[in-house]
Amino acid sequence: MNFTETLKLALSAIWAHKLRSFLTLLGMIIGVTAFMVVLSILQGFNTYVDEKLAGVGTKTFSVNRFSFEDFQDSDKLAEAQRRNKDLTFEELEFLEKNGNLIKQIGAKTRGNRMQVKRGAQIIEEVTVEGVEPVIADIEQVEIEKGRYFSKVENDNAQRVVFIGADIEKTLFPRSSALGQEIKVNGIPYRVIGVAVAKGTVFGRSQDNFIHMPIRTYLKGKNRWSSLYFKGTSLSDETFEDAVEQARTLMRIKRKVPFGERDNFGIFTPDAITKLRDQVFGPIFIVIMVVPSIALVVGAIVIMNIMLVAVTERTKEIGIRKSIGASQSDILKQFLAESATLATIGGLIGLVIAELIGIVISMYIFQTVIPIWSIILAMGVSAGVGILAGLFPAWKAARLDPIEALRAD
Repeated sequence: MNFTETLKLALSAIWAHKLRSFLTLLGMIIGVTAFMVVLSILQGFNTYVDEKLAGVGTKTFSVNRFSFEDFQDSDKLAEAQRRNKDLTFEELEFLEKNGNLIKQIGAKTRGNRMQVKRGAQIIEEVTVEGVEPVIADIEQVEIEKGRYFSKVENDNAQRVVFIGADIEKTLFPRSSALGQEIKVNGIPYRVIGVAVAKGTVFGRSQDNFIHMPIRTYLKGKNRWSSLYFKGTSLSDETFEDAVEQARTLMRIKRKVPFGERDNFGIFTPDAITKLRDQVFGPIFIVIMVVPSIALVVGAIVIMNIMLVAVTERTKEIGIRKSIGASQSDILKQFLAESATLATIGGLIGLVIAELIGIVISMYIFQTVIPIWSIILAMGVSAGVGILAGLFPAWKAARLDPIEALRAD
């Protein structure tokens, strides 16, 4: 009996018992759906992190007050708070003057949450940052309207701002924000540019921000805000050397003795990716184990149903054997039936997972279902079906035809 005939027999048996087949499929559908949804979320998260790193340049580094190691526990953080001083503009100038491998470097402040107002319209909890103009090039800021502020505007501490798309949409629903005035914590500023909308991530908007010249930002109540630096290398090939040069210059400027650890931190994309893998790697494995259990449950359901099917169709098996069907024919028939059931369940599970992924992408962040995972899911589904059907098929193939014909 060839494969086509075997498949036809399997499909006809599935169609003849629709309710039983649907209940069998349900276990596999739930298993594959859960597995693929979790996988797509994890893949989407990793892709998002990689895109964020790429968005600020894969060869961009930052100099910070603290390093990753300083956050390992509360004691180390308390020690670092005593040892590590805030970064200063003098240190930035030292890096700019002596860093011949550093292409661009600029300062930013940690964002503060502030109230933004225009007339009767008020937005609470807007992230406001002080930024040097060069940061727009380093972070590859995309401009929808207008422009970023200039060095002159920064040096003169002018009250100009570059705003996110949500700020314009909320405060200027029927007009452009360019050239208009808004108040940040009660102080008026002129809008000179609007960023390209980026959407939401984890339900939080990426467009609810304001950048202003760092000198302007530090003039008022924000003068104690901590600084951090962002820089780029002359080329990709000299990136590691540029990072080491920045580290050496910072140690020289801060007079750190030889052999003593840095009293600052330097973050690179590779370090961030490594940290992500270290922190989330074990978590991701545990998360993937949970939906895998659903696949095992689906396999058990298929095995149970196929064992019931063998019992119910004992007489059919006896008739087929009496007219010449071999043990291998019976074996292939039941294996094909269980594999087909599992594959159909896998396909339906994939479709449902894709629909759930679309909903998640709309409201949280972009999920990703890679091609290899689709192939893997279908292969696993079919493999699970074959394994689950192996014992029932073997039992059916071993039935004595005479005894089978006597069955009621």
